[in-house]
Amino acid sequence: MSNPTIPSGCPMHGKTSQSPQNESNNTNRRNNSSPGTCPVIHSGDALSPDNQMPTLSQELLPGQKTILPTSRVISSIPKAHSSENWEYPSPQQFYRALVRKGWVTPEESIETMVDIHNFLNEEAWNEILKWERRKNCMCDEPKLLRFRGRPQELSPKAQILQWAGKLFPSLGTPPPFDRHDWTIDRCGREVRYVIDYYAGPDEGDKPVFYLDVRPALDSFDSVVDRIKVATKKTFEQFRERAKTAISDIGDD
Repeated sequence: MSNPTIPSGCPMHGKTSQSPQNESNNTNRRNNSSPGTCPVIHSGDALSPDNQMPTLSQELLPGQKTILPTSRVISSIPKAHSSENWEYPSPQQFYRALVRKGWVTPEESIETMVDIHNFLNEEAWNEILKWERRKNCMCDEPKLLRFRGRPQELSPKAQILQWAGKLFPSLGTPPPFDRHDWTIDRCGREVRYVIDYYAGPDEGDKPVFYLDVRPALDSFDSVVDRIKVATKKTFEQFRERAKTAISDIGDD
């Protein structure tokens, strides 16, 4: 599970007594007071089958006081069936998306929110590449074919963790605040990845997010990959505990 630490001043992650799932409600809240989720446009608003997003205008909204940048950052994530990389929305487009979804957000926080959004997407792609490099494919590196936000749907793994937390409260963790499904092109084959986004305890004034990125259990191949990685991690943890135990014995 990747653990990206966000720079201080994150407007999506204000300190409250609420659980991490709802921490973003400080500056990022819906008019209907629904639980905090990822403010990016998700399914239901989609016009494009590739990114589940409508065409976002660069025009100012009525009543908007802050002139936000309209420039877009090119990501490191390659598009499938294209020589180009995916582009992130500009701060103005991002703000329009928030307003369209009914979120109340300080205009001066938008640029920071876009930086965080882009940072987390880059981290998610890096985690996908780690999985893909285990395949040792002879063709080009994988490319992102399409993606979909599913903030209201717990992944099977996240659901199991929530059930386990009810049975064993000491193992309980807050649910992820967002979920994305990314489908990549691996040598002409479509492979779906599931990404759960968790909020961790702040490190001082720096908010922390955890990304749980793994191939969806859509095929026997993905099941085998998940088992191999889980087994490797278990043995690595066992070896570390064994080393610690031996060291402790030697110190006696």
